[in-house]
Formats: sequence, C-alpha cells, structure tokens
Amino acid sequence: MKLNWICGLLFAAVLTVPAAGQIGVYIGGAPPPYRYEQRGPEPGPGYAWVDGYWAPHGHHYRWVAGRWDRAPYEGAYWNHPHYDHYRQGWQLHEGHWDHDNHDNHDGDNGHDRDH
Repeated sequence: MKLNWICGLLFAAVLTVPAAGQIGVYIGGAPPPYRYEQRGPEPGPGYAWVDGYWAPHGHHYRWVAGRWDRAPYEGAYWNHPHYDHYRQGWQLHEGHWDHDNHDNHDGDNGHDRDH
C-alpha cells in the first residue's frame, strides 16, 4: 500500500513538470520601444554584440543592457531576443547563439522582428 502511494505521488510529480520550451509568459501590453545603445569598443576577436532588450518583470518590463559577449564557438551568430504578439498577449523569445545568421536580411522578403 505504501509503495502504491509513493508511485502515485511520483507519477503526479512527473505530470506536473512541463517539458522544456513549453513555458510561456505572456504580458498584456506591448513592450516599450527599443532603446538605442551605444556600443563600446569590441574587446577583441571572437566577440559579438548582444542586443539589449525589454525583459518581463511582473506585469511590466525592465531594460536589460546590451553587452559584448564571446561567441561559444567559431562561426556562431547571436539571434537577438524579440517579442511576438499572440491572442494571450506579448511573448518574449529569448536571444540565443546559433550556427545560422537569422539577422542576415538577405532574401527574408523584408520581414523584420518585433522589439
């Protein structure tokens, strides 16, 4: 009986843990306009500028300043964070390093990301 109770508890815990990438935070109001940031000098080879962005903070936004960051591997590109609007509100898609340059606008039909 005790074993059944423990197994049931573990099963319930597994069901309540979301799979990676399924957590979404929606904010009702649009993020503020993008802030222009002046970049300091590049600290050295292998660095890329990581754009600043508006991060969700409760029911508001707070600015996270841009910075120079070293790419994790040669040829890595920084894909900046951006927001998309859904019926539930605005959702942040966090920035990340990638092997494809998604910021290269050649052949993107003029589409631009929301900030």
